Amino acid sequence: MTSSCALLCLRCRSFLCSKTGATTWQYTTQVRHCTTVTSVATKIPNGFSFFRGNHRTNQARQRWKQQMLSYSDLTARHLATEAKEDKFTEELSRTDVVAYKSPLLPIRDAVPLKESQMPLDLDAAAEFSALEEISDEEAVSISVPVAIPPASTSLGDYVDKSETLSKLVQLGVNLWKLEQRPNVGSMLLKLDFNKDVAPRLLFLKEIGVEDSRFGYIITHNPFILTESLENLQTRVNYLKSKKFSSETVASMVSRAPYLLNFSVKRLDNRLGFYQQHLNLSASNTRNIVARLPRLLCSSLEPVKENLKVCEIEFGFKENEIQHIVIAIPKVLTANKRKLTQIFDFVHNTMKLPHHLITKFPQVLNTKYLRVKERHLFLEYLGKAQYDPALPNYISLDRLVSLPDETFCTDLALATLEDFYLFQKTL
Repeated sequence: MTSSCALLCLRCRSFLCSKTGATTWQYTTQVRHCTTVTSVATKIPNGFSFFRGNHRTNQARQRWKQQMLSYSDLTARHLATEAKEDKFTEELSRTDVVAYKSPLLPIRDAVPLKESQMPLDLDAAAEFSALEEISDEEAVSISVPVAIPPASTSLGDYVDKSETLSKLVQLGVNLWKLEQRPNVGSMLLKLDFNKDVAPRLLFLKEIGVEDSRFGYIITHNPFILTESLENLQTRVNYLKSKKFSSETVASMVSRAPYLLNFSVKRLDNRLGFYQQHLNLSASNTRNIVARLPRLLCSSLEPVKENLKVCEIEFGFKENEIQHIVIAIPKVLTANKRKLTQIFDFVHNTMKLPHHLITKFPQVLNTKYLRVKERHLFLEYLGKAQYDPALPNYISLDRLVSLPDETFCTDLALATLEDFYLFQKTL
């Protein structure tokens, strides 16, 4: 027993002096504690008592041998780990990187660091500190890329990133009007300017549409950019086959942007409707359509209703309706309430007969307030005389078309100030 303890002390002394003695002192302490032998009196059931010192000594020796074996294995592993750490530290020192090793780190965790676990260079990170002040020149030179918003309620957010939208704005297209229409904004963002937009613009230019009208056409009809060029050309050819001149076709497309979106069959049906229901010649049909091309685009229901109003409520004859429509095509699409209000005042208050209204149908296309104020002013002066067969005759055409100053000097023979004072009494 004494020799064993002496051997252990020598090994522990040499181990403490070695490089790894400090970190494994706790293990030697545990081994020495296990070698402490005590003799304890033990009683057995038969009442005899004896000392079991020899039995405890044998157990202590066995435990000591086990601890020494595990200690030898642990020491070998630790020496191998230290060798790896020394090699790794030398490699780090070549790159001027200092790795911090904690003395409290357990031996089983003392493994070489991976590349992803390499310590950060704090000096290099300090150079890019967010709290560091920079000069105005450096601040101006910083460019932050602007990403396209994934969703927005305004097309203005995409103009800087979309070539199509930016060039449409240059053409005069009002994006704020288009973004209020469902699905139009997403449609425009999907279009390629060179592939989708430019060919349609060149087509419009070839048929005679002026460049200044491109913005108006696309603002009111952005879907023309999705129509095939073949269909557009077919519809233009149809209009020319109906003896519309090239200049007339260009003017119709400029004023009715949806004209070329309708099929040839629909355009043909519309022309036939006006020719048959109004009993017009082909020349007069082309005339009213060329002057009001939206007749081919708008719904036919308001047109049918106004024709019935003129015939049934107003009492005009068929030939009188024809004359009115040829002179003022807007009567076909006018607001029914406004049309009825003007006719009632002209026919019932001003006492004008149907044939006189037919002769001067412009009165049906003017503002109700203008007709009312001027008639009442002439009646106040005693000059409201509209019969061509009587003296001091005042034409209905001049009544509604002349500006206020000319109306006062030529028809009312009064000053403009008198007319304005009279308007305040109404």
